[in-house]
Amino acid sequence: MLYSPVALNKEFKKYFTPKGWHNYKVTCDYSNEHYVGSYKPKSVGKIPYRDMDFVKDKVGVEVQFGKYAFMVYNVCAKMTIFSKLAGIEVGVEIVPIKDLADEMSTGVSYFEQFVWDLKNRGVSNIDLPVLILGVAP
Repeated sequence: MLYSPVALNKEFKKYFTPKGWHNYKVTCDYSNEHYVGSYKPKSVGKIPYRDMDFVKDKVGVEVQFGKYAFMVYNVCAKMTIFSKLAGIEVGVEIVPIKDLADEMSTGVSYFEQFVWDLKNRGVSNIDLPVLILGVAP
């Protein structure tokens, strides 16, 4: 049996939502962005947005059972964006440890490699404190 990332995300939602944690969504307005030359992207039917899985009491939580790039984006960009837009002061990133990642139905990144990369990246003056929580099967 392999674990499904989609099913695991649903289980986290079932746990967090009754405890007062809620999804926080912000609309992205790209209309004032600057473009080189005459290029401007076409309008898309869907309204673009960014969201954080769970927010409560100035804490932002992201559950990430996806590819490596999403883990890095969550901690190095999204947490900073939501600090500004949602007032979060700290973050939590929930990711699988390698043992769980090896038993998942899709290839996902895992805690050990993520922590190594963050340690070797160093700290930036825009970072906020984020707990990286590795979960096991």
